[in-house]
Amino acid sequence: MKTLNIIKNDPWLKPFADAINGRHIDAVNKEADLTSEAGSLSNFANAHNYFGLHPAADGGWVFREWAPNATEINLIGDFSKWKVMKKYALKRRDGGVWEIKLKPGDIRHGDLYKMLVKWDGGSGERIPAYATRVVQDENTKVFSAQVWKPDTAYKWNVKKFRPNTRPLLIYECHIGMAQEKEGVGTYTEFRDLVLPRIAADGYNAIQIMAIQEHPYYGSFGYHVSSFYAASSRFGTPEELKSLIDHAHELGIAVIMDIVHSHAVKNEVEGLGRLDGSPDLYFYGDGRREHPAWDSLCFDYGKNEVLHFLLSNCKYWMEEYKFDGFRFDGVTSMLYYNHGLGQAFGSYDDYYNGGQDTNAITYLTLANKLIHEINRNAITIAEEMSGMPGLAVPVRDGGIGFDYRMAMGIPDYWIKMLKEKKDEDWHPTSIFWELTNRRSDEKTISYVESHDQALVGDKTVIFRLIDKEMYWHMMKDDDNMTVARGIALHKMIRLVTAATINGGYLNFMGNEFGHPEWIDFPREGNGWSYKYARRQWDLVDREELKYIYLNDFDNAMIHLLSGYYNFQATPVVKLWEKDSDQVLAFMRGDLVFVFNFNPSQSFTGYGILAPAGEYDVVLSTDNPAFGGYGNIDETVSHLTITDPLFAPSGREWLKLYMPPRSAMVLRMRRPAPEIKKDKKTTKK
Repeated sequence: MKTLNIIKNDPWLKPFADAINGRHIDAVNKEADLTSEAGSLSNFANAHNYFGLHPAADGGWVFREWAPNATEINLIGDFSKWKVMKKYALKRRDGGVWEIKLKPGDIRHGDLYKMLVKWDGGSGERIPAYATRVVQDENTKVFSAQVWKPDTAYKWNVKKFRPNTRPLLIYECHIGMAQEKEGVGTYTEFRDLVLPRIAADGYNAIQIMAIQEHPYYGSFGYHVSSFYAASSRFGTPEELKSLIDHAHELGIAVIMDIVHSHAVKNEVEGLGRLDGSPDLYFYGDGRREHPAWDSLCFDYGKNEVLHFLLSNCKYWMEEYKFDGFRFDGVTSMLYYNHGLGQAFGSYDDYYNGGQDTNAITYLTLANKLIHEINRNAITIAEEMSGMPGLAVPVRDGGIGFDYRMAMGIPDYWIKMLKEKKDEDWHPTSIFWELTNRRSDEKTISYVESHDQALVGDKTVIFRLIDKEMYWHMMKDDDNMTVARGIALHKMIRLVTAATINGGYLNFMGNEFGHPEWIDFPREGNGWSYKYARRQWDLVDREELKYIYLNDFDNAMIHLLSGYYNFQATPVVKLWEKDSDQVLAFMRGDLVFVFNFNPSQSFTGYGILAPAGEYDVVLSTDNPAFGGYGNIDETVSHLTITDPLFAPSGREWLKLYMPPRSAMVLRMRRPAPEIKKDKKTTKK
């Protein structure tokens, strides 16, 4: 077999060539198996067009469900007064498929329905696996599928959309808690009130959580029950489509946080025992239940499960025009032990026989399918073990994700803030942590996501300022704890965003230092929505310091987004000195300089940089960003020649650097030489 590029590019992987080749061959063989009749993955991934409820040519309906263990299935609902009626009984077909053809008028748009499934030894009400609309009764809290076929289908304004991923700047968000009110926000409210903020902030993508229907709101959408249904607690399918359409009009890509790593255990709402058997979609042995998440684990070795999940990817892309997916819980999928209690300290840990080859095959095929449907699609893996090849193209021997989450970065910042005194922050450590990644895999860097904002944890701003945020955020209040927090909040974000090799992510509200944690309504807090919202009024009030952080974030994001292919430019270290706590590096014609020293300013501090003239284009010390204005941004900086370094082309760039400050300088390019036109030049 020809040596795969992933092995060619990393000599350390050669001892594991057999395992890497094996997983690649597994994916190739499984694809051949699945597409032997369909011809392609895209043609194979059409389960949603066959199963579930669909309009028929005669104005009636056809409904199908895969339930091989069932002995009888009836549709019950508003149309039958929730009683079993002969006309709504399904017939068994080949392969464990059940089917019913309904006449025009037998069911109508808006009707609620379920399946009443019987099996040897029991029966139960079930929501169809392929239901595309599921609603909850406000009084009884019971979930039901709903017939959904409005008279007028949604008409898209943007037919085709191509994401801007150079660089990819993601705004992670949750529809329900995106509003200021103490309640559940809607798709329409998000479209009208939040999308304009995101566009103004300069982000070019949103990553939406909790889209797939889930029974418990407080699960953050990670205990999915109905994989094909957009959560109705936020509105209708048409309203979600309108949100996505408007985002595209604003040039914003829409990434869905998709959960294929596990499913909710609920049996009435979910897939747990759809036909009475425990192993229809999930493992039937000791691997069935996730040991840490109180959920069920898919059996990726079953072709029917692959059919369900691959079709799910295609459905969301075609029906709602999502631009891609952030796959949740990938680490849990990759290993039989779900990565629990494992250190992953060497390459041996990735190839010790503990890898779930069926799950790896599924992820590989999912990535191939997604890019087959849309070559510009975006796929991101939420993965913490660091398995090599996760974000390497399938053709090169990888699993095919476009990006992987750099989950070690927020952990690093939390550890620094918790355990290190300011004077012990070492630039060498910071730079190494932010740039320590595989050269052949793109990552999404971030300071904090929703994980760091949950109850039980703390956001970066709250770790920096804590209770002082409640009393000293007025602009005329000169509190030193707040001043330190604001300064470091800007620096931490800038150094993280400036070192990306793929993309950058921010969780909604953290750009302006949202002061409080996320706590969804639950019994322990009296089912309160007080902390399941975003307080936008804080950043809108001119007298508060939150606007400083927001304006700085805007300036930083606009600087990076205005630099084409910024993420692909080499990160060249210019200077690092732990004793001074100074770090400087260059990307293209931009020089990033950081003085993490909490007390010492430096005058005429020399950094070796390419010879030339530099202008300050961004400063954390700007008064508009809550700084003190000690950096004169109107001064141009000419490098000074040093014969010792002349052969290298570098000269001394002398700068004034206040404590806890950072600046970005742009190197001036010489004006292009004007060539004379031979035809008009006089002799």
